Amino acid sequence: MTEKEIIRNMGRDFIAKKPVKTERKLHKIDATNQSVGRLASQIAVILRGKNKPAYQPHLDLGDIVEVANIKKLKFTGKKMEQKKYYHYSGYQSGLKTAKMSDIFKTNPGEILKRAVKQMLPPTRLRQQILRRL
Repeated sequence: MTEKEIIRNMGRDFIAKKPVKTERKLHKIDATNQSVGRLASQIAVILRGKNKPAYQPHLDLGDIVEVANIKKLKFTGKKMEQKKYYHYSGYQSGLKTAKMSDIFKTNPGEILKRAVKQMLPPTRLRQQILRRL
């Protein structure tokens, strides 16, 4: 196969017309005085590879992202006191709630990671993409 290549991606095989070879670059982003939503949308674009000309939605071609100064993120309004995050275990009375301020004190990166996760498509590639954050 000269012009075609079999690509094995997430348990599915398909034939690509041209071999896709891209290098993963390291992007370092400073989070000082940036709002969570705007920063998360920029990160999601880089992680998916939408900033590259060879973007294909069914392939994982994104880059690696490192975020510095997460503790200096900017929040608008009263989100720190009022916003709640929910996690449901699947059992009766298994709904856990946590305030944004409590999560931010213990693990500030978790707030940004959850925001980026919601901006990625809910496909098989989401976990694979999130590992590069």
